[in-house]
Amino acid sequence: MMSWQFNTQTDNSDADAVSLVLTPTPRDIGAFDVLRALPSRQKRMIGPFIFFDQMGPTTLHDDKAMDVRPHPHIGISTITWLFEGEIRHQDSLGYDLIIRPGEVNWMTAGSGIVHSERSPQTQRGVNARIGGIQAWVALPKDQEECDPAFYHYTADDIPQYANGGIRISLIVGSAYGQTSPVLTQSPTLYAQINIAKGRQLLLPPLAEEQGIYIYAGDLQVGETVYKAGSLLVMKSGSAAMLKAASDCCLMLLGGAVLESPRHIDWNFVPVPKKESSRPNPIGVKGVSPEFRETMNSFPCRKMPDGSISSYSFSFCPCFLFLLLPAAAGLRLPHTAI
Repeated sequence: MMSWQFNTQTDNSDADAVSLVLTPTPRDIGAFDVLRALPSRQKRMIGPFIFFDQMGPTTLHDDKAMDVRPHPHIGISTITWLFEGEIRHQDSLGYDLIIRPGEVNWMTAGSGIVHSERSPQTQRGVNARIGGIQAWVALPKDQEECDPAFYHYTADDIPQYANGGIRISLIVGSAYGQTSPVLTQSPTLYAQINIAKGRQLLLPPLAEEQGIYIYAGDLQVGETVYKAGSLLVMKSGSAAMLKAASDCCLMLLGGAVLESPRHIDWNFVPVPKKESSRPNPIGVKGVSPEFRETMNSFPCRKMPDGSISSYSFSFCPCFLFLLLPAAAGLRLPHTAI
């Protein structure tokens, strides 16, 4: 394996490397709120990243638990990255496993997949901690209708660096002389970077578009100090010196700009209809009998506006009832994680 490679020349950095600062909006998903940084009115995407939620950090007390019930996706890949806690993933391909900090669940919805995300039994009734990032990556136009797939990578699979107050987990893509094994459909960059107070790291232009999300701590770029909960959109082609004003936990995200805009319609992320040949999304391939039975165990729940909650529906006939409005161009509440 190649060694990590860092450029320590500060004269390559741009003091005005931050072109835009996005402030996330809180959203209620049931057991706790999330902070949604993407999409934003100011910036819809960074590279292929079209959706970016911070979960926690919080404690799920007593009977509280994460219960994102079965819901469908098309046209995206999703990734869950945890700093603390555990989540049980189940999907219509038959995968059922626990994800823990440092591990990667990369789920490609493509033409359609159904999954749920819940607190495992060991994390219920024990004042369990949870904290992490849920992100969606839009697929290239020519791969939007690919077969759904799921890949799990252990923490040992992910390139990691730790030295001199700097820690890096290279989740997706290539950076600093390393390449992650996580398979993607387009050039994508994703990493966790921890910088101890008083230390600094030069961030070169590693992707066509890139941003820094501050999960914890205070980060100085140029003469400005940015607080936790800020998504910094970096100037294209510029290097930035990242200085930790306090212990920082950062997420680096970005990649190549996709060939056309994307629009979130509930859990679906297609190219605009006039550009897409996609048939009406009224079915999802490959639903196993076991997972179908799991979905059938949840009754439908109506929201105050009369729509159906994405957290609670059964596969048949309610699954079709949820998908048909999307096929007809009607908007559904965007509440799933």
